[in-house]
Amino acid sequence: MQRNGVVECSVCRSRVVVPSPRSVSRAYDKHRSKMSSKSRALNVFLVVGDCILVGLQPILVFMSKVDGKFQFSPISVNFLTEVMKVIFAIVMLIIQSRKQKVGEKPLLARSTFIQAARNNVLLAVPALLYAINNYLKFIMQLYFNPATVKMLSNLKVLVIAVLLKFIMRRRFSVIQWEALALLLIGISINQLRTVPAGNTAFGLPVTAIAYIYTLIFVTVPSMASVYNEYALKSQYDTSIYLQNLFLYGYGAIFNFLGILGTALFQGPESFNILRGHSRATMFLICNNAAQGILSSFFFKYADTILKKYSSTVATIFTGLASAAFLGHTLTINFLLGISVVFISMHQFFSPLAKVKDDKPADIIELEDTQNHRSSESSFVNMTAGAADDASHRVGTDERQPLLPT
Repeated sequence: MQRNGVVECSVCRSRVVVPSPRSVSRAYDKHRSKMSSKSRALNVFLVVGDCILVGLQPILVFMSKVDGKFQFSPISVNFLTEVMKVIFAIVMLIIQSRKQKVGEKPLLARSTFIQAARNNVLLAVPALLYAINNYLKFIMQLYFNPATVKMLSNLKVLVIAVLLKFIMRRRFSVIQWEALALLLIGISINQLRTVPAGNTAFGLPVTAIAYIYTLIFVTVPSMASVYNEYALKSQYDTSIYLQNLFLYGYGAIFNFLGILGTALFQGPESFNILRGHSRATMFLICNNAAQGILSSFFFKYADTILKKYSSTVATIFTGLASAAFLGHTLTINFLLGISVVFISMHQFFSPLAKVKDDKPADIIELEDTQNHRSSESSFVNMTAGAADDASHRVGTDERQPLLPT
């Protein structure tokens, strides 16, 4: 329960100050440095699952095209994907509610739902950004092959790092920034002579329109990911399935509005959301739904950087699969680029790249919130709360240290 900037744990009744972006970041950094074998196993599962799903996504999109075009509306695919994720969240909520212990607040109670909806209303922002990004995924396939799309999406890692630095006050060492620079170099190597010259689209050279889409394709989901991570972790005591229900519900609404807008401009026949779909698009919808669900676990129990770096691992899978099944050629540029990307990933997560603490967590938290608190009692509560940012526990769940509850 949150009152006057203080969160009270529903289990042990201890109180801590509402976490600031910096305290959220430092709490996770401390948790990551003391990660247990169970948490590592979870991260391995998330990375492996993400590699498979993300790697298959551009291939399924490519297979869904007929004569280089989509016979279906991409917005309809996104809408059906969000509906599938909503259904999954509802089913998991029902299962989770049946496993609740006596005395716990019912997950399906009306008061619980209303309170959680108010606390998680900001999830509408990343839901809108994701709706835009999911549409751009299809547009990008018109200008680049599947392996190239994956390499371009890796640019999000650098944008996310900058957003984490300035929004959530996440700290990165010099070695980690150098690793991100290597990532850009690897992507640039792969992109040499990728876009064919001489073609036009919308009255602009294809190179120009492709780079415009690339800029939007990189920045929009990066903002959505960082905002989503902070929103999920700042309401850590809320069930992830309940949060997903709100996130996917907002996404379904935004995509449905997109379908209505399309129907207004293209006629009522475009309102048929099942028009032009095939078996490949059904697999694509299932893959996108599973990918979105897995991403929510990344953002709440791991972090955005790990999520995006795991997507770089999927690049080699996408390249090999597209070469084997779609007949695309693996150029020397791709092989050199992916090599540099993997070197960058190893360097970023190397123990030598970790940031050393130069100040205790409680001092930094006090400095971070001092401008917003003026009373003497507030300073006392802040000091106590900041010390518990990365150590507060509820029960035995080893994933709880990410944030105070």
